[in-house]
Amino acid sequence: MASTPKKKAPAAKPKAAAAKLPAAPAPRERRQRVQSAETGMAVLKGLARMGGNAGLSGLAAHVGESPAKVHRYLASLVQEGLVAQDVDSQRYRLGPEAINIGLAAMRQSDPVRAAEPALVRLREGLEVTCFVAVMGNKGPTVMRFEEPGLPVTVNVRAGSVMSMLWSATGRAFLGLLNERSVRELAEQELAAAPREMRAQLDAKQPIEALRAEVRALRCAVVRDTYLRGISAVAAPVHDFTGRVCAVITALGASGGFDPSADGEIATAVLREAAATSEVLGYLVPKEC
Repeated sequence: MASTPKKKAPAAKPKAAAAKLPAAPAPRERRQRVQSAETGMAVLKGLARMGGNAGLSGLAAHVGESPAKVHRYLASLVQEGLVAQDVDSQRYRLGPEAINIGLAAMRQSDPVRAAEPALVRLREGLEVTCFVAVMGNKGPTVMRFEEPGLPVTVNVRAGSVMSMLWSATGRAFLGLLNERSVRELAEQELAAAPREMRAQLDAKQPIEALRAEVRALRCAVVRDTYLRGISAVAAPVHDFTGRVCAVITALGASGGFDPSADGEIATAVLREAAATSEVLGYLVPKEC
């Protein structure tokens, strides 16, 4: 009897090679990428700080890099639409994507929220009561209020409307916000004020004298004018257009509170108002 040939066992299929994952970048390579991104952002921010329009050499000097290196980064930024180059002058300017980013940031800008860290620093650094106010249809309106551990007893809280003529907050708005509605509120308050209150102001030009004083000092200071025994200093917050959009005020008991325009408190309030303005995109005009 013929023997049946044995079937050969199927050959084992070769095992599929394991998929190779891309190797993670080495720490040095990662650091180089981070440094490259930092340099690119420095070039972009430098262009913005130069008014959004600059030549290669001027921009390179501004960011402290060689023109050749800055040119390489500008080429990448141009490719991404963050920077554009004028064909005729060869100068660089902010591109459409940078403008879109700026517009999105401006739509989110809120002076009250931007001022919150400044209020905390004033409260903790100087141990003073402070607040931020915006201009409402009835006058300067307190929006955020911060008190130290030992607060001063004042009848001012979030939602309070401050005097245009006798509070430091109102005077800051009056002196630095050139709007007819602000002037009209001040005139109405002056007409309704008792004689002893009007006697605190300039007899001939009460409103213009206040405005001139605030513009000269860049802030408003009061002692015992709005609330007896209370002194205050107020400084303006500017938005990206330069308009005064809010006022930061610090106040305290007159006995231990120095409201002088060159004192420690006024200096701190001016500094924090400027920092808040910078967050909102305000660029301080260069002195001629």
